[in-house]
Amino acid sequence: MLFLILIFISLVSFSGYLLFQTYAVAKDSYEELEGREEKSVLREEPVYISTDPVSVLLLGIENYTDENDHGRSDTIMVATFNPDKQTMKLVSIPRDTLVNIPGYKEDKINHSYSIGGKEKVIETVEEFLDIPIDYYATVNFKGFTNIVDAVGGVTVDVPFDFNDINRNWERFYFHEGTQKLSGEEALVYARMRKQDPRGDFGRNDRQRQIVTGVIDRLSSPKTLLKIDDIASEIGGNIETNMRVKEALAFRKKYPNFNSSSIEQLELKGYDNYINNIYYFGVDPDNLEEVTTELKNHLELSTTSEEETPSEDIEY
Repeated sequence: MLFLILIFISLVSFSGYLLFQTYAVAKDSYEELEGREEKSVLREEPVYISTDPVSVLLLGIENYTDENDHGRSDTIMVATFNPDKQTMKLVSIPRDTLVNIPGYKEDKINHSYSIGGKEKVIETVEEFLDIPIDYYATVNFKGFTNIVDAVGGVTVDVPFDFNDINRNWERFYFHEGTQKLSGEEALVYARMRKQDPRGDFGRNDRQRQIVTGVIDRLSSPKTLLKIDDIASEIGGNIETNMRVKEALAFRKKYPNFNSSSIEQLELKGYDNYINNIYYFGVDPDNLEEVTTELKNHLELSTTSEEETPSEDIEY
């Protein structure tokens, strides 16, 4: 959902009205991270989106009415951007993944949001993937459906026939092949898991389809005709710590960014039951591969034999 803000902000050059709308949206959406100043604890120096590879944590939040419960981050994705390669890598973290939640205990990763909000999720993801999280963006599920409707729906490639219901017990049908979805249909499509033979993996694939589909919709010039609706939904339903000047720098650095620039990564593992509670256990070798790929994309130093000077080399 961060791309809704980024691409929306790129439209400011068309008129003063859009410029006004942009700053209004950015003001409503901006929310800094508590306890963090200018960089992640895993960064030696601050990074700048106009010149450096950066990472973004994307969270889909289900809010609850209990004031003592922040809710659940049922969708957790990490995106990394490399300005030289003009590419993005996107990995989904299954919500049932067993991780260490710093200052708490081992538990499902989606519980980290209810324990300490977005700050605790970031801390948990940084420890799990061993990479810094530079930016975050959250969207609640109500806002998700409204935003998809505001951009005119999203087109996906349905992997198999299935049907499912929403919270109002309304049933929606999905047929294998290309299908255009409304906001409510997109939410049901993205959240279904029990009927998917791949479980959370299939669910994560469908969620990434939605994200890339929204990116392509917002890249269309027709988006200009819906600028008021999009502005209203973004401002009221998205939070991010990216400032206006940083978002402008992003669009300048990635002028032709679209879904073809995205490489999707996948965490692999096994089913794990502890005290009759289901957890997803990540395969250590696969986790190392994904972590290394993200670090390389962020151009972070990694320890390897190739980087260690040989004693036989003459200087």
